[in-house]
Amino acid sequence: MMNIDMDNSKNSDNDSDNFTELKSKIIALKKEKNAVILAHNYQLPEIQDVADFVGDSLGLSIEAQKCDSKVIVFCGVYFMAETAKILSPDKTVLMPDPDAGCPMASMITVADLLELKAKHPGAKTICYVNSYADIKAHCDYCCTSANALKMVESLPYDEFIFVPDRYLGSFIKNKTGKKIHLWKGFCPVHLKFTVQNIIAMRAKYPGAKVMVHPECSEEIVAAADYALGTEGMLRHAKSAVGESEYIIGTEESFVYRLSKEVPGKKFYALSGVCVCPNMKKTTLEKLLWCLEDMKTEIKVDPEIAEKAKLSIDRMLEAT
Repeated sequence: MMNIDMDNSKNSDNDSDNFTELKSKIIALKKEKNAVILAHNYQLPEIQDVADFVGDSLGLSIEAQKCDSKVIVFCGVYFMAETAKILSPDKTVLMPDPDAGCPMASMITVADLLELKAKHPGAKTICYVNSYADIKAHCDYCCTSANALKMVESLPYDEFIFVPDRYLGSFIKNKTGKKIHLWKGFCPVHLKFTVQNIIAMRAKYPGAKVMVHPECSEEIVAAADYALGTEGMLRHAKSAVGESEYIIGTEESFVYRLSKEVPGKKFYALSGVCVCPNMKKTTLEKLLWCLEDMKTEIKVDPEIAEKAKLSIDRMLEAT
């Protein structure tokens, strides 16, 4: 038993030393290449630690648009890097692992969307930012989980098509009472939660509030105290008075960022099964190789990018 513990300790020390060396190399290369590193909230903790900005997909792309760096390295999934390229067409956008995709974004095609628009010609079309560039290019508005509700409430229209996430769309539909035609897409990771998870965690941490992502199923949202996007969860945790513990119903790595940025409060993952395998494809090694070789570059057809940017610009104007 003692020998096993000692070996594990040595392995842990070796891992820590390796991470430190990789991080040092990445930081040096970042400066040399005039690059900015963006890490989504669901990235591994060591990726978050080496990033210049950590946040949600659109917020990160906006930050990259503002900065002087000529190279954007997006640690996330493919549609996020596409969005960064759309907002910063003159910058080089790289992904450490271009095979990191989003199942939800892949659940709708342009042909699907055009068929839906033909069925409901009077509806304004909104796509969740978790969509590929060609879908954004065929929509009137883009939205995030943080601003979708506010945008639909404020827009002077009564009928919408919402793609691709039926659960976020249903959440907005129930809150606004507006006529919203939903697509059948969903996030497989957020659907792993069960009401029993909430019951068990409330019993374990009776003083904790439950915050879940609106990509979760309706029964999970109904069983929670708050349904908020990741940035909304962060803002609430920072500002809420009289609340010191939270059970977090989204991808587990977000708990790491919450714990770092709100150190006076405690955060618990609702369930250890909520892990996005695509987000976890990005590693420090891949990030280093990406900077060393300046690969893999993400490009978006200029015509598609121009049309997609219109949906994003309209969203920003509306919110």
